[in-house]
Amino acid sequence: MPGSTISYLWRDQLASSGYRTGVSLHGHTNQSRETLDFLANFGNQFPVMRPLLSRLERRAEQMHGIRIDYAASYWTPPMTPKLAFDLETRQIEKLNLAPMVSITDHDNIKAPMLLRTVPSARQIPVSLEWSAPYGGIQSFHLGVHNLPSARAAEWMATLDDFTAHPSDKRLTEILIELSREPNVLVVFNHPMWDLYLVGKEKHQFLVNEFLQKNGAYLHALELNGLRNWDENRDVRRLAEKWNMLLISGGDRHGVEPNANINLTNAASFSEFVHEIRRKRKSHVLFMPQYAEPWKHRILQSAIDAVRHYPEFPLGSRTWDDRVFHPDAAGVIRPLNEIWPKGSAPRLISGVIAMVQLMGQGLLAGSLRMAWADSQQLRLALGEPEF
Repeated sequence: MPGSTISYLWRDQLASSGYRTGVSLHGHTNQSRETLDFLANFGNQFPVMRPLLSRLERRAEQMHGIRIDYAASYWTPPMTPKLAFDLETRQIEKLNLAPMVSITDHDNIKAPMLLRTVPSARQIPVSLEWSAPYGGIQSFHLGVHNLPSARAAEWMATLDDFTAHPSDKRLTEILIELSREPNVLVVFNHPMWDLYLVGKEKHQFLVNEFLQKNGAYLHALELNGLRNWDENRDVRRLAEKWNMLLISGGDRHGVEPNANINLTNAASFSEFVHEIRRKRKSHVLFMPQYAEPWKHRILQSAIDAVRHYPEFPLGSRTWDDRVFHPDAAGVIRPLNEIWPKGSAPRLISGVIAMVQLMGQGLLAGSLRMAWADSQQLRLALGEPEF
């Protein structure tokens, strides 16, 4: 395998010594539209959920004249671009490293373009997480980092056009074109996650088929900071199979900073891209939060999504500020406008309250202990992680 190094800060407190820069890759802001399709999938996966969702759907239609459309609705993470940038910057600076942050919202570059008007973030790369349809039944998420500023809008038009009119042949052509941009970095994000529930075997077949066709135009596979140990081990084996580099990607959606970063001596993001693409060197550092029980971290991310943030700017403070759905006329609006204060269905209000309660005090601590699985025991015994 190429020069992929993996370190763990809880094992080696000096892992970052000898490096000048920490790179935070793959984080989301309130400019990222996160699908609510997963709620409908819950009903299909877990039959116990279907009656609850059906009741919610009926009450929404009876009380508000709105038929719930999971595909057309979405939620946004709580952090604004500046808050997210500052969060990642602070974590890296605590390691006495110079920070580089690449924000990758879903299928748009609004966050880095906004941040470029802020002096402290002026050098941020223009990046996104592109949901690229493949195989007719799912999309692969590709981190596209450091688009050339002068042609970023043109590139977005190309990517949007492909998403609207996908074909596997055209996808390869676009990846070839991206690879011809010398300072662009293309990362296959969480490649072993069956996000679209096509089935583990089918998903793995499509991943390998995709890499056979396009691996030469991808620059690294992501070790994802929000996916579990076993899945990331599978990614490492996938990298060995295809002789590909491994790279970090925190995938932050909430208010916890990325659980991994890259270490480098590069002085600019383009230099870092050169190190990955040409020198084929990557040093991934996992932060202490990754050693926490995975189920606990996923719950915490869900709690972050529905928590109230009175100190945040207007439009980001409450969960119903951050969930969007078509109104009776088909116009996308925040939920607090469709369901004014106090009129949200009791079922959904109860679910939100339950999730918020799970993140508080003794209950959160008890859940964390219950979810400390055998992986954590092996960590305590000092066995190698990946």
